[in-house]
Amino acid sequence: MSNNFTPWERVQISRSAERSTSLDYISTIFDRFMSLHGDRLFGDDKAIVGGLASIGGRPVTVIGQQKGRSTKENIKRNFGMPSPEGYRKSLRLMKQAEKFHRPIILFVDTPGAFCGIEAEEGGVGEAIARNLFEMSNIKVPILSIMIGEGGSGGALAMAVGNEVWSLENSTYSILSPEGFAAILWKDGNRASEAAKVMKITAQDLKELGIIEQIIAEPEPASVENIMDISEQLKQMIGEFISKYDEKTPEEIVTERYERFRKF
Repeated sequence: MSNNFTPWERVQISRSAERSTSLDYISTIFDRFMSLHGDRLFGDDKAIVGGLASIGGRPVTVIGQQKGRSTKENIKRNFGMPSPEGYRKSLRLMKQAEKFHRPIILFVDTPGAFCGIEAEEGGVGEAIARNLFEMSNIKVPILSIMIGEGGSGGALAMAVGNEVWSLENSTYSILSPEGFAAILWKDGNRASEAAKVMKITAQDLKELGIIEQIIAEPEPASVENIMDISEQLKQMIGEFISKYDEKTPEEIVTERYERFRKF
């Protein structure tokens, strides 16, 4: 890897307000993007964006968890923490992609699902579980890319992919280091120590076989260097799609099933 940040430093980089968001990558990787809205049940969650796109002339479905940069935008996006309707929207778009034989590209960037009382009342646990269940059997290829924080079930609900990739300074974990430290050691101030123990960096995840690819960040990802990273991702996504074009729907589902069974 191109730098020697500690796990805790990578956690902080993954949370940076300067870090490129899902919409930044969607606008620079894909040729066209048409946003779709709503879960056809309750509402439209602005913490999840998604719709139709094309890459190299190939139609795909793209979905991402979206944070804001300013306080005002973060309030609008609920700090990238999806509600039940967000997960139902993402599943609606994935089922639509399956119907029309479009590969699915997912960008994961969330501290976790929204844990407010209204989310619990709306069935956020069921919505996440439904995504896990339904995604396991979708008959088109699914690629999930960690671009910032990959927190808890809120991230996993968009990471049941044939392959999971991570940017070099992104993280993927069962909960935040602060939460881990508070539960295990009764001391949330030991978060930096927890980040090391939890094995949540891209390098750790690759060694553990939890992700397939690490996307290098010569400098931490931001709007300043997004074109370099996006060009690399564009090529890699094209290769991913070409590889899965050669597989039958049954092979795609079986490979995804086997990928998660090995854990």
